[in-house]
Amino acid sequence: MILRRWRGAVRAEDAEAYLAHQGETGVRDYRATPGNLGVLVLRRPVGELVEVITLSLWASMDDVRRFAGDRPEVAVFYPGDDDLLVEKDPHVDHYEVTDVDLDPRLRADTSADSPN
Repeated sequence: MILRRWRGAVRAEDAEAYLAHQGETGVRDYRATPGNLGVLVLRRPVGELVEVITLSLWASMDDVRRFAGDRPEVAVFYPGDDDLLVEKDPHVDHYEVTDVDLDPRLRADTSADSPN
């Protein structure tokens, strides 16, 4: 299994709009790509910005390439990203997942547990 990690940042006032935009573009395309096993979107305030980290899980690097193309280390951007992103990392990191041990109670919607 492969974990793909990307990072960007938006102004605090644009955070909700960007997260919605990302859900309608990148996250939607991840999930529609065969071999995608799931996506986590993380956010945290950093100064006056909100940092966004996207972690996607893939069955193989071939599946990542199916999404990202022949240069999977290059981030995929969408129309509208430049309107919201203040910082966007053009590079994506990939990691081989060597172990997974998740609590069976873990559920996809954690918004009810979020302190924000």
